[in-house]
Amino acid sequence: MFENRADAARQLARALRAYQGKNPLVLAIPRGAVPMAQLIATELGGAFDVVLVRKLPAPGNPEFAIGAVDENGWTYLAPFVASAGISQRYLDVARQSELAVMQRRRARYTPLRAPLLPTGRDVIVVDDGLATGATMIAALHAVRAGHPKQLICAVPVAAQDACALVRPLCDELICLEIPPDFHAVGQFYRQFDQVSDAEVEAALAHRPPPAVRRPA
Repeated sequence: MFENRADAARQLARALRAYQGKNPLVLAIPRGAVPMAQLIATELGGAFDVVLVRKLPAPGNPEFAIGAVDENGWTYLAPFVASAGISQRYLDVARQSELAVMQRRRARYTPLRAPLLPTGRDVIVVDDGLATGATMIAALHAVRAGHPKQLICAVPVAAQDACALVRPLCDELICLEIPPDFHAVGQFYRQFDQVSDAEVEAALAHRPPPAVRRPA
């Protein structure tokens, strides 16, 4: 049980100590992971940004992910979707709806600065937990396309099945707890408040400017 996201982030930062001083790029999956990634980046002496992905909700159950889509439109569908009787029209409409949400968030979150590039860097993708793993799968795919040096997935808690899906997609998976009785991420936090868009915008607005690399 974690007290809150700050407690979970501090524990993750300790587990990520090998990247301290290497200027890692710590990317949050909005919105819940944003304060966590900001704290981890500060502890490790790295940079902080967001990677925009959205889950595709199940028909009639918006909390359950049947897949996820990244900012460029790449889509992951859970293996069971093909046999679940979910229509292609539903999937297309859900995908377009979530892409529109990401476009609005990008306009709000980073209006004055382009996203930080992962190319050639140690990149740590952070979320507050993995239930199905869908959004993390989309996030790792998006970051891998940017050719990072190392790609690390870091979460405080995850379901066993989610870990199995995510582990092959990153160079290192750091998960502090993999409980056998996983039902929802929030059950492992004493305090699990929603993170607002305003909080995300404030966190991103206070990022220091990117470090300038001097010629060798």
